[in-house]
Formats: sequence, structure tokens, C-alpha cells
Amino acid sequence: MREKSILVIDDDKIILDSLCEFLSLEGFRASGAETLKGALAKLEKESYCLVLTDVNLPDGDGLELLDIIRRDYPQTVVIVITGYGTIDSAVKAIKQGAYDYLTKPIIDDELRLAVERAIQQQSLMSENESLRLQLERKHRLENIISHNYKMAKIFDLVEAVADSKITVLMAGPSGTGKSMLARAIHHRSSRHDKPFVEVSCGALPETLLESELFGHTRGSFTGAVNNKEGKFLAADGGTIFLDEIGNASPGLQAKLLRVLEDRQFEPVGSNKTTIVDTRIILASNRNLNDEVRQGRFREDLYYRINVVTIELPPLSERVGDVRLLAEHFLRMYSAQHSREKLGITDEAMEYMERYSWPGNIREIENIIERATLLSKSKFIGPDDLPETIKQEPSRQAKRYTPTSLKEALAGPEKDIIREALEANHWNRQATAKALQINRTTLFKKMKHYGLYAEAERLGLT
Repeated sequence: MREKSILVIDDDKIILDSLCEFLSLEGFRASGAETLKGALAKLEKESYCLVLTDVNLPDGDGLELLDIIRRDYPQTVVIVITGYGTIDSAVKAIKQGAYDYLTKPIIDDELRLAVERAIQQQSLMSENESLRLQLERKHRLENIISHNYKMAKIFDLVEAVADSKITVLMAGPSGTGKSMLARAIHHRSSRHDKPFVEVSCGALPETLLESELFGHTRGSFTGAVNNKEGKFLAADGGTIFLDEIGNASPGLQAKLLRVLEDRQFEPVGSNKTTIVDTRIILASNRNLNDEVRQGRFREDLYYRINVVTIELPPLSERVGDVRLLAEHFLRMYSAQHSREKLGITDEAMEYMERYSWPGNIREIENIIERATLLSKSKFIGPDDLPETIKQEPSRQAKRYTPTSLKEALAGPEKDIIREALEANHWNRQATAKALQINRTTLFKKMKHYGLYAEAERLGLT
């Protein structure tokens, strides 16, 4: 508390000096100003946790200063000082955002208590702002680790649609990072300082999901003992992320269609229409096109949400990202669990890069955290990995079909070249070096196997 700086503004020099002296004796760094202009000059030069200002100043008033502080110095708390005859101004100041007010003559004990409470309030504000910034940094698009060309195209798409109201549908297997990408879209939009609400439609019973999303009125069903605000209303002004949307019931799908089209709904058991300004992002690990064909998902809802679709590739198609992700999670969990880990051995990394990762990013994160906690060495080795990762893929016996050796080797060679290209982000020079062939040979083989045409379609040439 001794490091806190307080600015006092009063045009009465005796009161100003008295207040500054008292606050200095209390252990604060107190400085004073007699005018609005002088106060603004001091605020520009130094950061203050608290401002004590008189309502009446020779070149303005404390309420004008309060508005400036709220706009330009939101982490600074304000206490207004007023005479007996201007209590209305003090009440008005509280409504405008002042923390407290004191009346003249100021009593030492009242001043001490008011300052103490204001400092506590300022500490909470600073802590909340710090946590907000940490969350914002955590959910930045730049924190999604990948060098894969497919992910690069997804990042470009996110940049294009983030700051809009357009509905986004994300598809892909579980564990590929759909939730993290949804948060990145929210934090990259102008809604970033508004709520982000996530709902897993597969984690709630069908009977409760509608109430969870849209709220309910008291007595609308058994157990509804109070009115409840739904997630859509909680996300008003911000973003709602509906994961596993393929699990929604037909009735809920109809209600979602209306929200998407009109941004309005009725809580369960209510006739009152609620209007919201909520950006909607959805995700599904099912193929919604197949769900439509089989009659389990409304066709009109599918076409309404399928405006911008982001297909997240499984980790098995991002072999070049396995090392990046493993090393990232090792650094993160080494710090989190206070374990000194220097890296992952080449042998362990080879096992991980050969593994198919059916659980995707979530699986590699869990495995690295487990290894970080249980490994007795400073390096993560094969013994620190689960047996499923170290097992070689089963080799099924194949019946021999007469074919030339050249034809038999064509398929594996194409796969090897594709994997090398992806691991090197389709950089031909780096790929040729990794395969220990010259660039001309690589170019010819890419042409032969149709890989060059594929690179052209993806804009990677």
C-alpha cells in the first residue's frame, strides 16, 4: 500500500496541503493540484490509483474530471469532495461512476476509511483487468500452434469473418480445437469485451437443453422453482458457441432456426418474446450433411448455419504439427507443475509422429502432461509414453497380386513425398533436402503423382 499514488484536487490551498500531508503520513505518495488543467497535466505524467477531487474548481468541475478519468484512466478510482450545500452534486457523481464522496469539513477517520475502501476497489479492478488480459492473450489466434497449410488457410478465413455477425459452423473430429478456435474468433471481434458463452449440446439431457439455452419461467416444468435466464440472454452483445449441435432435438432445431433468422425467442413456459444481439458459432463432430439425408437434422437449419464452414483437419493430417504441439505442451506443463524438462528424445518423437492420434490435439496434450508429471528424467523418452503409441501398426497379411515392382512402389512413394511436403509446409527446396533428392527430381515426381496440381489448387505453388 505504500507504493500507491493519490492525486488531490482542491482550489483551497489550505485544504489541499492538509489532505496531502495527511495522506503522506498514512504512507501514500500524495500530490496536489488546484485546477482542472493542473490535474489533467499530472494525470498525463503519472499513474494514480486514486483521485480525490472537489466538485467546484475554478476552471471546471469535478464531474467533468470524473468523465475524463472514466474514459481515459479506467483503472483510477475517484472520490469526490463536496460542501454541505452541494450533496446533490455528490449523488450525481456517484451515478456517474465515482466510488464515494466526502463532505467538508473532512474528518480524518472518515477520510482514512474511504481511502482504504477505494484502494481495495482499485486493487480488485486492476486484478480483474490483469485476468482479462491474460485470457485475451491465451485465446489469441496466434496461440493456435500450427505450420500446416490447411490451418494457415483456416487462419485466413478467421481473419476475414471474425469481426462480423455472420454465423460460423465448424466441423471436424473431437479434440481438434474447435472450442479454442471459437474463442479466438470472439476475441478477434469487436465483441471481445462482451461475454463468450459455451454450451455443449451433447453434455445435457434433451429435456434440459432448451431451458439451458433459452431460460424458463417459474413452474414451467417440474423442478422449475424460479425464473432462469438462458445462455442466449447471458451472451447478449457477445458470442455463444454451441458445440455438438448435431445432438439438438427437432423441437430445439426449430427454435434455433428462429433465433438465427430473427434473433428472438421465448423462454420455456413464457409468451414474452426476448430479443438478443448474439453472434452464433456452432460446431459438430458429425457430418451434418449425412444427418440431413437421414432426416435427423433440419435441412433449412443446415443451410442457415452453413454460411461459413471451417473444416478442422485431424492431427493425423498435420504430421508436421506433432513436434510443435508436443514441445509447446511440454513447456506449458513443465512450468505449471514445476518440473524441469529439457525436451523430448528423438526416439520418443518418432513414435509420436508415426501415431495416428485418434483423440487429436486433446490426446497429445493429455499424454504430454502425464509424461511431464511421471517422467523421472529431464527428457521425455519412449518409456514415458503409453504402450498404444509405441505399438507398431498391425501388418495384415496380403494376398500377392501380380504387378511390376515399379507400380507396387508408386503408392508408398507418393505417400512419402506428400508427408514430406506437408512436414515442410510444401516448401520444395526443404522437402528435396529432407528426401535427399534434387529439386528437379522432386518437381518431376510431384507432376507424375498429381501433387503439383494439388498444390496449385491450394495456392501453394
